[in-house]
Amino acid sequence: QTTKRRDETTIFLSEGDSAAGVMVPSRDVYTQAIFSLKGKPLNCHGLKRDAIYKNEELYNIMRALGIEESLEGLRYNRVVLATDADVDGMHIRNLLLTFFLRYFEELVLKGHVYILETPLFRVRNKKETRYCYSEKERDAATTAIKGAEVTRFKGLGEISPKEFGQFIGEGIRLVQVNVKSIGEVGRTLEFFMGKNTPERRDFIVDNLLTDVA
Repeated sequence: QTTKRRDETTIFLSEGDSAAGVMVPSRDVYTQAIFSLKGKPLNCHGLKRDAIYKNEELYNIMRALGIEESLEGLRYNRVVLATDADVDGMHIRNLLLTFFLRYFEELVLKGHVYILETPLFRVRNKKETRYCYSEKERDAATTAIKGAEVTRFKGLGEISPKEFGQFIGEGIRLVQVNVKSIGEVGRTLEFFMGKNTPERRDFIVDNLLTDVA
């Protein structure tokens, strides 16, 4: 029973108080925890491990997860990055992935890190509501629902707690972060956090949802 409950546990790393304010009332208090980030995490690329102890945010994340000594202390089976679907959100996600890959690569390699997918649009009329995760889905919904009103969610904080519950409940949509082997971690970090050209940055934004390697 204890193992089963642990397998169901999730911690969401959310982007700021507005997102956390939506998630806290929506969560399952027995299995889901929320860690609200105060700002953009430190870019750890190329830094030594003592950077964790010099940076309050990174230290608090490590302590919240219980992974200071080893992965055996991990308190949550799923570590979910819940950032906005915009450039700032993508950057924060990159910084968190860099932190985990740099110092706690086993967490990623063993499949504990996920990205939360949340809807970009709500399309509705008085009879029907659809949540859309892409512009293609939005276009299909506006064609199907007559006289629809379209709302663009700029951030998680714009979704009401009542609505948000379904996105972290049974219908949760998660993408598992995947790095194929420890040998690829260094190359992955260099690719994502090195001195990237604008084209490479665009590639990162377009492709980070499905794979990191």
